[in-house]
Amino acid sequence: MAGNLYVVATPIGNLGDITYRAVQILNEVSLIACEDTRHTRKLLQHYGITTRTISYHEHNEQQRTNELLELIKNGSDVALVSDAGSPTVSDPGFRIIQAAAKNDLTVVPVPGPSALVAALTVAGLPTDEFLFVGFLPAKALARKNKLGQLRSVEATLIFYEAPHRLAATLNDAVAVLGDRTAVVARELTKLHEQIKRGRLSELAEHYASVENPRGEIVLLIDRHVIEPARTATKSSISEVVQRLESEGMDHRLALKKAARELGLSRAEAYRQMLLERNG
Repeated sequence: MAGNLYVVATPIGNLGDITYRAVQILNEVSLIACEDTRHTRKLLQHYGITTRTISYHEHNEQQRTNELLELIKNGSDVALVSDAGSPTVSDPGFRIIQAAAKNDLTVVPVPGPSALVAALTVAGLPTDEFLFVGFLPAKALARKNKLGQLRSVEATLIFYEAPHRLAATLNDAVAVLGDRTAVVARELTKLHEQIKRGRLSELAEHYASVENPRGEIVLLIDRHVIEPARTATKSSISEVVQRLESEGMDHRLALKKAARELGLSRAEAYRQMLLERNG
């Protein structure tokens, strides 16, 4: 009988941020595949976990995937962990999960910490729609081109960024996206945790001249806002909602999208709809 592949989230900083279930799984599996065994060993020692570990990173994924699949096929349970947070999110792991699925092996999520979600929950930016981009290109031209592709996205944008590129990225974001509200979340759950909010231009100036940032960084940028249509009238909200519903969207989502298209708040859009229906 085949074993299971457990995808286990581990703390992003504070060792206390791990679930009871994750500790239990890490104790019970036959092997833990780690992005860096030395890094994971600190966590395992903290919780008295003696399970054998093996390296699994971007340089040995192909070879290790085949080895681990054979172990699982032969009945061993294997846990996959990254250095911090949820495996496969800007970390190795995609290859083995895809291979396990193709071989009809059971892949079990053991959820927990994630830097992008932790940052989003405290940023104070809209959370109903967001886009995680990961790391932007290191070179300026490629970075600006990528930001240009994201200019019209109607969702909060989330990036990971290296400390030495943060100021340059903020400046490029101002130039390409406009001076939007943004948040820099640094060293989340760690001793020097910092969450700094402001306009992109303010943050760019701060990190270029005031502070030399260190550590793990999450950058969040407010969504693109569609300018109100100049010809929009109170009666247009019903027309837009009706059009969206005819395309298969339910009424609640249609009203929300219509409000955004016309530059209205959801409350104002709802009020205008009531007026139209009663008028």
